[in-house]
Amino acid sequence: MAIRKTDPRGIHAQPDVRGEVQALVEGMARSLITGDGDAVASLYEVPALIISDDGVLAVESTAQIAQFFGAAKAQYNAQGIFDTRADLIDLERIGKRLLVATVRWPHLDAAGKEVASEASDYTLRRDDAGRLRIRSVLMRGMVRSANR
Repeated sequence: MAIRKTDPRGIHAQPDVRGEVQALVEGMARSLITGDGDAVASLYEVPALIISDDGVLAVESTAQIAQFFGAAKAQYNAQGIFDTRADLIDLERIGKRLLVATVRWPHLDAAGKEVASEASDYTLRRDDAGRLRIRSVLMRGMVRSANR
């Protein structure tokens, strides 16, 4: 049975917005690597929603985000993950203030070898001051590298 092709949901974002989103997720990557939960929290606007296979988390405060991501570095290091980068896979404009960004996060060991990766869709909304902020995250799950 053939799958019917549907129209795209939104409009693919222009390159100028792509650079802004890339800078946001690269900043997030640097903050994750250093364990700077406050810097990660500054990228969010609350309330926010994080959805994964494991459950749904309604985030009510930036302090909650800072605490979670402040502890993430140690958790990743314990799994042999010491670095990452933000690979912006897709970017779609939904409205004047809304974008959806798909980001792949490779998990790199101490030697810089990719041992796994995960991807997430981020709903970004421009706040009243004009800054893009994360409003929701749909986590797509982790994939282990074949040679691990």
